[in-house]
Amino acid sequence: MRKTTLGERSHNRLLKILHIDPERNWGGGEVQVLGLLTYLCRRGHRNDLLTHPGGRLFEQSGPLGVKRLSLVARNDLDLRPVPALRRLIRSEKYDIVHFHTKRAHALSLWLPRGTQRPKYVVTRRMDYPETRSWYTRYLYNRRVDGVVAISRVIMNLLMEAGVVPERIRLIHSGIDPQRFDRCADGSASAEYEAVVGIIASLEERKGHRYLFEAAAILKQRGHRIKYLVAGEGSARRELEERVKALNLGDEVRFCGFVSDAPVFLSQIDIFILPSLYEGLGVAVLEAMAAGKPVIASRVGGLPELVADGETGLLVAPKNTEGLAQAIARLAGEKSLAREMGKRGAERARASFSLEQMAVKNEAYYYELIGAAAHA
Repeated sequence: MRKTTLGERSHNRLLKILHIDPERNWGGGEVQVLGLLTYLCRRGHRNDLLTHPGGRLFEQSGPLGVKRLSLVARNDLDLRPVPALRRLIRSEKYDIVHFHTKRAHALSLWLPRGTQRPKYVVTRRMDYPETRSWYTRYLYNRRVDGVVAISRVIMNLLMEAGVVPERIRLIHSGIDPQRFDRCADGSASAEYEAVVGIIASLEERKGHRYLFEAAAILKQRGHRIKYLVAGEGSARRELEERVKALNLGDEVRFCGFVSDAPVFLSQIDIFILPSLYEGLGVAVLEAMAAGKPVIASRVGGLPELVADGETGLLVAPKNTEGLAQAIARLAGEKSLAREMGKRGAERARASFSLEQMAVKNEAYYYELIGAAAHA
């Protein structure tokens, strides 16, 4: 009879997990946390959530039966929550404490450590270069037990900063592909050559200004293309003024925050994300699942999603002429755009689902606990 391994024995018990995400805003990271919570609750694990009481994650996690606790952290240096958090971890005896944002990472410096539990896990989502310093090495090599990187580029940046490779686990973000089954096929408009859409916070790093400059180039060349811009952010007023200065008032429409991505995506022909930095790009995954061809910057984790020439087109960041040419190509070659959209949908559904992301996180939890028990 085959002996049961340590890893298999560890899978026989349910876990008690504390999730920490102090962000108030709703973004791609919070979508991932909600998807992970949904899966873990369905599996029977006990999940507690520390998050901002005024945020959408606090609100939307309620129906899952998650125990929700309030956490307000103004920045990485805000240590006010630490005493209460230390008491909570000691009293509840969690198996795993998972820090889901960079602001939460810093809290791990002040929390109790033991030989067995809890095991501390952090998720790194942004592709900003990490400083090669004692702080980085101490935080990721000694204060936490594992680091989840959502893209290869983030994993590489962490290793370049001195994080031990064995402590890093690559787990891509995911989407729920069934949400995008109802996205319409065919042209979104008979009046324009194409409707181009973007879903992104209105911040400089998302590269909207380069999209608008490309749009001005295309207008000068006689193209009739509509641009739908979904999202809010600190750069909205500046971007609106830029649109006016480029005489694009009839072509560009700011849609504000969009709560229903499938409805928005059903109104466009081409999705674009001209980011300057991008950890992975959940909005791109959603567009792919909706069957839309994608034009994206060759930065961060975006090349891991978009197969250049197969599911979309990759362009160098800040390259307005390259963006203009890519938009004109997909607007003019409808069959190519449809084929790219079809391949993108197949790729997103096969390799980047929320279920896959959650299963891999759960397996990583068990691996960390198993390693501790073995030690």
